[in-house]
Amino acid sequence: MTTMRERARALLASRAEVEAAEERQDAQATGCIPVGQVPDRSRAIVSGVLRSVTLRPRDGVPALEAELYDGSGTLDVVWLGRREISGIVPGRRLKVEGLVCKVGGRRVVFNPRYQLRPRPGE
Repeated sequence: MTTMRERARALLASRAEVEAAEERQDAQATGCIPVGQVPDRSRAIVSGVLRSVTLRPRDGVPALEAELYDGSGTLDVVWLGRREISGIVPGRRLKVEGLVCKVGGRRVVFNPRYQLRPRPGE
């Protein structure tokens, strides 16, 4: 049962806070680890929504980069040697499995296994 304080907080929450809470709940429902809790140099399965998708060459090799957000944090997902992947677009929900490392202070997974997930309402 929710308390009066929780109801008031929900009513006063910003749109970003509500969306973050929804993303955390969705990631938890899929049995994934929250991005904010993934330790470096470990294999992890995370789930979230793609906020951005960019073609950015790395050392002369094409690389498709996406930012995955799950409400607890962000994770950069990079597919080396790819210019595009069907279904990898901003707003798409995605489940990703791979080795998480830090590059330039950001969490990154290179060439992960992934599963496209339905968008809300699909």
